[in-house]
Amino acid sequence: MIGGGQLARMTQQAAIALGQTLRVLAVTPQDPAAQVTPDVVIGSHDDLDALRRAAEGADVLTFDHEHVPTEMLEKLIAEGVNVAPPPSALIHAQDKLVMRRRLKALGAPVPRFAEVTSASDVDDFAAGSHAGLVVKAVRGGYDGRGVTLARDTDHAREVAAEYLAAGVEVLVEEKVAMRRELAALVARSPFGQGAAWPVVETVQRDGICVEAFAPAPDLDDDIAGAAAGLALRLADELGVVGVLAVELFETVDGGLMVNELAMRPHNSGHWTIDGARTSQFEQHLRAVLDYPLGDTAPIAPVTVMANVLGAQETPKMSMDERLHHLFGRMPEAKVHLYGKGERPGRKIGHVNVLGAPGGSPDDADYVAEVRARAVRAAHWLSHAEWTDGWSSHD
Repeated sequence: MIGGGQLARMTQQAAIALGQTLRVLAVTPQDPAAQVTPDVVIGSHDDLDALRRAAEGADVLTFDHEHVPTEMLEKLIAEGVNVAPPPSALIHAQDKLVMRRRLKALGAPVPRFAEVTSASDVDDFAAGSHAGLVVKAVRGGYDGRGVTLARDTDHAREVAAEYLAAGVEVLVEEKVAMRRELAALVARSPFGQGAAWPVVETVQRDGICVEAFAPAPDLDDDIAGAAAGLALRLADELGVVGVLAVELFETVDGGLMVNELAMRPHNSGHWTIDGARTSQFEQHLRAVLDYPLGDTAPIAPVTVMANVLGAQETPKMSMDERLHHLFGRMPEAKVHLYGKGERPGRKIGHVNVLGAPGGSPDDADYVAEVRARAVRAAHWLSHAEWTDGWSSHD
């Protein structure tokens, strides 16, 4: 697996159960996956020699991020390396303009968009738009980076000009009038087998996913089916091998619009570790190794995932002691820590909380109670303070 982050770390846990050895290409021995994997190659994802060392003798080469240059992957394929997903698919998760054009050609719902090669292109696009504008870097953005919701056309022009001056390719899109954000997570094997988990609702703050509800509460069955069906069709049309996350907007008029694609395990699927019969990490391995795919059924009416984000000030209480207190109060919380140092806003782990049997994602009070427990647990781990003022000494 190219990349030694938390996705590779959690994939390693699934690999152990399948009797597989996961080698990771990590930047440093302190990377999250390098801490827990015995087979580590140190190097950069854009160094062809490092990629070759990582791929040597491996059954398959896969990714925990999409930043490996496709031309290097093509060279590896020419040398006999099995790359999954192949670069012909991966490019759609690397290049937003390529992705938008291909999805439009496939008839998938996407926002109105245009390539920007000069600031005047923004004016031309805005002249035909009645919605707000979003300016995006074509490559490299994630967790809200490289995406600007423009205040007005002048602001959009300024942002585009700054990107272009820095040598960054740019596109502009219409802002979608949305009800909420959804994610459809699927997997596809080289054999062509597909599997889909329930569609989830994601909550973003400052461009970072902070919560995920599985399945999405109060989601119309037709919309859920359309989202899952769209994701499976895109996986097949694009030739994806492995997990594909299709980030979607549910529009105010009850439609769907594709926002982004990710061809790897994804933050919106972290709930599957504890809340589904097959986790996204095991499924990704099954897919790239061409095993039959696993059952994606949920094992609780609702599972809520809350990310643990570094606090503005790191608590004096150690993480180990925070875990001690959390488990003393909330033994049902399932904690996944990534072995990262704490800094403001950094994803350092996540918590999954499963709803009690007999509940329903359409029961707002039930969902709110599960959400409250997940958010409370995650906040405690990041801040060492209980949001409801509870004290173990009372």
